[in-house]
Amino acid sequence: MPQPRGPSQLDLFTGAPVEAPTRGRKTTQPVGPAPAAESLSSLGQQLPTGTFLGTSSWTFPGWSGILWDHEASASQLAREGLAAYAKHPVLRTVGIDRTFYAPIPASAFAEYAEQVPDGFRFLVKAHDVCTMARFPTHERYGAHRGQANDRFLHAAYAAEAVVAPFVEGLGDKAGPLVFQFPPQDPQSLGGPARFVERLHAFFATLPKGPLYAVEVRNEELLTEGFAQALSDVGVSPVLAVWRDMPPVAQQAKRTRAFEARALVVRWMLPPNLGYEEARARYAPFDKLVDEDVPTRDVLARVCLAAERRGKAAFVTINNKAEGSAPLSAIRLAERIVARKTEEGRQQGGST
Repeated sequence: MPQPRGPSQLDLFTGAPVEAPTRGRKTTQPVGPAPAAESLSSLGQQLPTGTFLGTSSWTFPGWSGILWDHEASASQLAREGLAAYAKHPVLRTVGIDRTFYAPIPASAFAEYAEQVPDGFRFLVKAHDVCTMARFPTHERYGAHRGQANDRFLHAAYAAEAVVAPFVEGLGDKAGPLVFQFPPQDPQSLGGPARFVERLHAFFATLPKGPLYAVEVRNEELLTEGFAQALSDVGVSPVLAVWRDMPPVAQQAKRTRAFEARALVVRWMLPPNLGYEEARARYAPFDKLVDEDVPTRDVLARVCLAAERRGKAAFVTINNKAEGSAPLSAIRLAERIVARKTEEGRQQGGST
């Protein structure tokens, strides 16, 4: 597969090429953070230290006035937006999705790490060849389309191409390394039982230390054996919020999510829309269109449950969840703080 170029040449959400700056082009105003109200700064201070809220990426022009101090192109935001993003009082993590399409070198990860403060953490998606038993028929897979994938759960490849650059480049700013298994025929995985065996062997072989996480998109894979295997190798399940998976609370119970090293959540879609439908409805992602209060409340509860157990909680949010990921993160932060305050009062009243 083609090797990626540096972080300024690829869109960090899709992995698609973006226009690089050329000599002689008119200079654009540098991207800075939008002014934060005092109430927003206070909210960030009240959010539990181990709760990391963020978005799936940071390259959206529609966030002008929310995150950016002026309108900027997606390509400029890909180059300059991260530093401004990381100054937001509530946002403490961000997803790097481009790594799902192809590995990137440690130097690219290091460039990201240099732009954020010490308390910031990155949620990184592993290269998809690690998690597909058979290549999809999508044209981007070229001659491999439809063929069996010999790098599926191949620990040596993952350790060299995925884990090593992640660890070396991000250092202490590394959050979860997510192995996302796209929807696929469970029989191509050998069935749920065989999948669990291979999954266990894969993570038992990978280098120890990183916070590994697994996200599946087939409900039938959420078996007791799956939960046991992840627990045995110290891997966190990902609670995936989208319409083809069970409710978050049910996923947490079935996967023993609160027993894992950390809670990892990806809030992607509303219960009634597909990806393209949500994109069309919500673009340019500058406001909340369909507020999902029940999901927000559940996520607040699971984050606080993780805190009570001394676990970090990572929640990344897609624009397609409610319409604007950073605004969703703010609303979720407000709910977490409000619930924590309510619980504190209840405990105080019972003593």
